[in-house]
Amino acid sequence: MKLIDTTVRRATGEDLAALSTVVADALMAHAVGAWLVPDAAERPEVLYRYADLVVTHGLEYGQVDTTDDYAAVAVWYAQLEPPPPAAGWVFDLHRLLGRHAARFALLHAYVDAVHPHTPHHYLAQIAARSGQDAAANALLTDHHRLLDADGLPSCAEVDSDRPRDSLLARLGYQQRSPVLLEPGGPVLWRMWRPPPGGDQPGGLPRRVRLSRSATPFRGRVMPAASPRSP
Repeated sequence: MKLIDTTVRRATGEDLAALSTVVADALMAHAVGAWLVPDAAERPEVLYRYADLVVTHGLEYGQVDTTDDYAAVAVWYAQLEPPPPAAGWVFDLHRLLGRHAARFALLHAYVDAVHPHTPHHYLAQIAARSGQDAAANALLTDHHRLLDADGLPSCAEVDSDRPRDSLLARLGYQQRSPVLLEPGGPVLWRMWRPPPGGDQPGGLPRRVRLSRSATPFRGRVMPAASPRSP
């Protein structure tokens, strides 16, 4: 039986290629990946380019955690103040993804439109190689210790039909209202981990809306604001 190295460390630029592969493979395995790139033949290359951008941006502006064997990767952003303008991020999406950029921009717009305003950390990506959930658990648990010490909440999204059975739910994240991707996309469930001692004003609302009308910007592409996690 292969042992899993769950020693958490901060990633560097030298880890970019390996971690981009982990993120891209995770996107390939989820419904959101197929929605982002409907053409199955083009999907692997486009998702890898996007994953490379996500990890690169995380290394520059956030925090990227991994293990020495690249079993998992987590991309975090400390959102203690409103995020800066997103012109550079939108430009990079179009520069790297070309005609595929529209759905990626729409994905970011959907998520950012309902992002909490209270200070928190945002888990933009959590991805693990097949069978390496223990490594993903280790990455998140390590970061949660820092959040708890500072009394901060965190949020993320999960692409799952059973969000209450997800890894995030097992680590204390509470299911909130969904983001319904249009046209014809999957549901992203927003997940909220309260700070120690309970919730606070400005967090994600508890009410769940299942109607497609819950989705913002229906029928038009809006610019992305910041990296997110499918």
